[in-house]
Amino acid sequence: MKDRLPQKLRADAEDNRERILASARALFASEGLAVPMREIARHAGVGPATLYRRYPTKQALATAAFAEQVRACQAIVEEGLAATDPWQGFCLVIERICELHVRNRGFTDAFLATYPDAVDSSASRELTLKSVATLARRAKARGQLRRDFELSDLVIMLTAHRGLQASTPARRLAASRRFAALTVQAFRA
Repeated sequence: MKDRLPQKLRADAEDNRERILASARALFASEGLAVPMREIARHAGVGPATLYRRYPTKQALATAAFAEQVRACQAIVEEGLAATDPWQGFCLVIERICELHVRNRGFTDAFLATYPDAVDSSASRELTLKSVATLARRAKARGQLRRDFELSDLVIMLTAHRGLQASTPARRLAASRRFAALTVQAFRA
């Protein structure tokens, strides 16, 4: 049996792929995952067949579109774990994750398991949650985090955070920062 070598996309196909991903990122960020695939194709300037040839499902498109945000989320948690003070690391994670999520409504939906079977996102979500759980244990051990804190509290917080509404992105970001500050206050021992 012959191993298939990966084929490099033609220049026009690569351009289409990049436009599709850019459009998906922009529309998912502003409207969430409910945006129709046809709208993404229209926004990218390609036909629906081109979109579906490259990304046969919305799940496949979302996984590709959010790869950068997944890496950013993991980096935030790693930075929190590296902090010498676990409470400061925990606070950093809350603040930065809220900021990441408020800038991209679709990523919040994806992270909160709209597509729980997406291989890439479910594995990274599990790793991220395990790392946050480690950080929470450290902060609890130092008496800085509420003893009754559970990881599901963080998921509840992200779900509530998803509902932030504001007339402009700047106001939404300000509301997110206020929400994160109140959350940190609520989680403090």
